[in-house]
Amino acid sequence: MSLATNSTLPDVSVLVPAKDEAENLPEFVRLTREALLPLPYACELVIVNDGSHDGTPRVLEEITAKHPFVRVVTHRAQRGIADALKSGADVARGRVLVFYPADLQYLPSDIPSLVAPILAGDADVVTGTKQGQYDKRFVSGVYNTLCRWLFGVRVSDLNSVKAYRREVMDSVPTRPDWHRFMVVIAASQGFRLAQQPIPLYPRRAGSSKFGIGRIPVGVLDLMSVWFQLRFGRKPMLFFGVAGAILFLLGLIVGLVALYLRFGPPHVGFRPLLDLIMLLVISGVVLFGFGFVGEMLAGMREEVRTLEREVQRLRSGDRP
Repeated sequence: MSLATNSTLPDVSVLVPAKDEAENLPEFVRLTREALLPLPYACELVIVNDGSHDGTPRVLEEITAKHPFVRVVTHRAQRGIADALKSGADVARGRVLVFYPADLQYLPSDIPSLVAPILAGDADVVTGTKQGQYDKRFVSGVYNTLCRWLFGVRVSDLNSVKAYRREVMDSVPTRPDWHRFMVVIAASQGFRLAQQPIPLYPRRAGSSKFGIGRIPVGVLDLMSVWFQLRFGRKPMLFFGVAGAILFLLGLIVGLVALYLRFGPPHVGFRPLLDLIMLLVISGVVLFGFGFVGEMLAGMREEVRTLEREVQRLRSGDRP
């Protein structure tokens, strides 16, 4: 029996965010049990009820009463996939975590292929590459292309199912929708990446929770993650350079204004004075942002050091 129980510690924990998936959950759990039962390692299923308003709570009660390998976490209100994965990881006991949605667009029979490279020691993160036709293919293609260009991560599909070591979860900030950038953040931390083709199927029941309104949010999140990874530890590199350029332009424009006023032309051009003030003040302000950013970055590093020390003490590893 490879399915975990309360007395059996699992090697793999499958985290399943579920929002109004009452119609899909019984079949999903049945297929998951069939897929995990023959495996040589123990597995558990952690389903996160993310503020569902349908019959999901009742269905989950019936499932947990029938299947000991299923554990349930409940959010009173919808908090999003990133928070759902964090809540699920907090109660999960496996050393390998798997993000798998409950909508049956990905079949549980593909979970072992996602986990295999990690258990073999060949990768720290394995992301699925969607195979087949699906909605929003163009949007997904643009997103993946931008991510590969901005972050230099050579993975075909960054917004799909994933398997990853538990340590990877600690490196991803708990920010809304930042689960989409787990792969690029993990790569920036030195974790090894791999990918695995995963078939994608039409949704059997329910409706998609993602609309076109998520596109502007995704673009802004992409810019935020890029800035954090590129300049998060050295904010002066961004603000200081920009401030210096504006300040230098202000000085150049000032020299031009002096030449026009006191040189052979002997003419004044008052708008140049406004431009000089704008450039110089903007440069000084950006320098100020850079200094503040450096102080915040230093405080963040101190907090991270304290977190690592607390984790080390909790694990019993005394100096």
